[in-house]
Amino acid sequence: MILEIDPAVAARKEEKLERLLNELAGVLVAFSGGVDSTFLLFKARQALGRARVLAVTAASELYPPEDLEAACIMASRLDASHLVIQTGELAREEFCANPPERCYHCKNELFGRLISLAGQHSLPSVADGANRDDLSDYRPGSRAARALGVRSPLQEAGLSKAEIRWLSRQYGLPTWDKPAAACLASRFPYGERITAGKLRQVEQGERFLRGLGLKAEIRVRCHGHTARIEVTPEESAPVLLHRSAIVEYFKKLGFLYVALDLEGYQPGSMNRTIM
Repeated sequence: MILEIDPAVAARKEEKLERLLNELAGVLVAFSGGVDSTFLLFKARQALGRARVLAVTAASELYPPEDLEAACIMASRLDASHLVIQTGELAREEFCANPPERCYHCKNELFGRLISLAGQHSLPSVADGANRDDLSDYRPGSRAARALGVRSPLQEAGLSKAEIRWLSRQYGLPTWDKPAAACLASRFPYGERITAGKLRQVEQGERFLRGLGLKAEIRVRCHGHTARIEVTPEESAPVLLHRSAIVEYFKKLGFLYVALDLEGYQPGSMNRTIM
């Protein structure tokens, strides 16, 4: 992975991040175990000490179980206090109906719970791992965060994804080159109802593709009976090499059609219909 950044600029932004974290006095970090939240937890732990930082991970059907396991391992590696809470998005009609505001409803409930937990642990702030790049995409969840007073220190410091990856590599964090992740609900066009069965289809399809040795970003976008596979252009050749096995497996999952998107992986590609 090639990271084209200016080290001096990244260092200045990191200094600003450190100042912001010190001003928080204590923080609960919404922790997924991904690139951004891992770097945020690492810096918060470094700035504030173990007693004033709590990492909280949400576990639900929206995330593969291996993601939760990885988050628990990373929190332990960072010697951070860590809690796992269960969330029940599929019990909420406003989520399952999958409107364009789906993420707002989801994050509004999650951040509300995190704020309550922060109060119980005498922590004055809640922070998420949003970065500067997130400002250029449709992020209704960020609106919920702002409305509830949740902080985004990485974004406030002006740090981009590439800079966070570069800094993470300098500190030896194994997440520096981890593929970007998003909840499984992001694989469905707005308006297509989200069910537990559909989430499992997508989860198992992506797990199968990773089992073929694909290392970069993978998305199985679900359009009714059609699975649209997004991978980086560099990894389209391995997908085609295993075409027959992929088609056979995806049909066993219940898909009738299997397609490879020639444009390749595009973060937030489902947002094109509303932007």
